[in-house]
Amino acid sequence: MSTKASGPVFKDKPAHSLMAGAVAGAVEATLTYPTEYIKTQMQLQGAKGSSTTGVRLTFSGPVDCLIQTVRNQGVTALYRGLSAMVIGTAAKAGVRFLTYDYFKARLVDSQGQLSGGRSLLAGMAAGMTEALLVVTPTEAIKTKLIHDQNRTKPQYRGLVHGVTSIVRQFGISGIYSGLFAVMLRQGANSAVRFTAYNSIKQYVVNRYEFPQPGQPPVSVSLPWYTSFMIGMAAGTITVYTTMPIDVLKTKMQGINAKTLYRNSVHCVWRTYQEEGLLAFWKGATPRLSRLIFSGGIVFSVYEQVIKVLRTLS
Repeated sequence: MSTKASGPVFKDKPAHSLMAGAVAGAVEATLTYPTEYIKTQMQLQGAKGSSTTGVRLTFSGPVDCLIQTVRNQGVTALYRGLSAMVIGTAAKAGVRFLTYDYFKARLVDSQGQLSGGRSLLAGMAAGMTEALLVVTPTEAIKTKLIHDQNRTKPQYRGLVHGVTSIVRQFGISGIYSGLFAVMLRQGANSAVRFTAYNSIKQYVVNRYEFPQPGQPPVSVSLPWYTSFMIGMAAGTITVYTTMPIDVLKTKMQGINAKTLYRNSVHCVWRTYQEEGLLAFWKGATPRLSRLIFSGGIVFSVYEQVIKVLRTLS
């Protein structure tokens, strides 16, 4: 990433950042969840479509996963674990934008500029904060609910029963499984996504709008479709740079992760030994399908909601 300053930082009220982020996260999770479901299924199976956890996972690819799931369990199966994802995504997006705004406001220089390196740092801090407070428990629950669905006899009857069963079986650590991997992923995701988005946005603003040479920087409100396209580009960059960490996170949150892997390093080594290097990009297609739109949805919805909140206040 370029170290060029990403433009002036305009401070929003914390409540506005939190609210706009939560709305954007809830909308994005609901619209894109089936791709998240397929991505998780693909990552949970072992080499050559075999199961490493004693459950029936025989998908040859994302399309086969989609067809088999709908054929055998119905369309609604693609939304297994959705409630946990919506709650978690709304909360994590709110926390993400709130903490990112907090950190970037404290990392700007005397001219109010945020460099590329400092934007990376602010994004990483925001991602790790959301991982600790929100993402790890909701992702662990979502992954276990999806994983359970592949058992011959599923044990979890829904979100509430699933959570209580997980806590009863694994303890509180069951919903905080894979914490280290999640913090790595969220820190990397937010660092890359925010920096990519801000860098591309600032290029667009400088190229087509403001500032003119010799004029001070000004706030430019981009149309929603421009924010959407920039968000899609940022989402694409995020997927391919952080995919190995996402695979690690999913494997460490599977039902039998504790019996398969001693820690994250052992998980990485075993995955490489058994499945090869390309296994760390397994599920990239459905994840790209989700994040390319998720980036567009989140940033465009966030920009529009924050614009309304600014007007109302």
